[in-house]
Amino acid sequence: MEDYVYILDYLAMGKPGYRKESVAYGMGEEKFTLLELLPKRNVPLTIGERVYVGKDKEKRNKIAKVKGRVNYEDLTAAAHGEMIYIILDIIKNNEQKFVEFYNDCPAISTRYHALELLPGLGKKTMYEIVEERRKQPFKSFEDMSERIKHLTHPEKLIARRIEEELMDPNQKYRLFTRAPLKK
Repeated sequence: MEDYVYILDYLAMGKPGYRKESVAYGMGEEKFTLLELLPKRNVPLTIGERVYVGKDKEKRNKIAKVKGRVNYEDLTAAAHGEMIYIILDIIKNNEQKFVEFYNDCPAISTRYHALELLPGLGKKTMYEIVEERRKQPFKSFEDMSERIKHLTHPEKLIARRIEEELMDPNQKYRLFTRAPLKK
């Protein structure tokens, strides 16, 4: 269960063809869980806003109910468009967690490393990252960019991987997200 979500889309008048109750779509900040939410009456939400949805109902000042998990294809087109920006916000707000991924991620097999799952990162850069982290763990994304010649935005590689994991229900390896709902 996610405690905080970032709002991907807010439909104040509800989904077309359904009851006229407000609905929002959010993305959890821990496992990037996609959720359908029912906002409290007369409480507006803003796209990109971080709201509490945890078990303590007293702390929920904007969300009345977590309706449940949804898959990527259940989201609105607007939510799809906002997703990469929200993912980047989550990564930047939790930078140390994702820097630790670069510092600690292991090989998946004798011939394949978890770093190779990041879109746009090839074997040469992967070896460079592994060598640099052996010398000294990375402290920040900026530190990584300074030490790895061809790695200017390491946070964007992670963001693209998260987006791929959310979009493709058949991903063999999930580094950052929960498996989608089975339908």
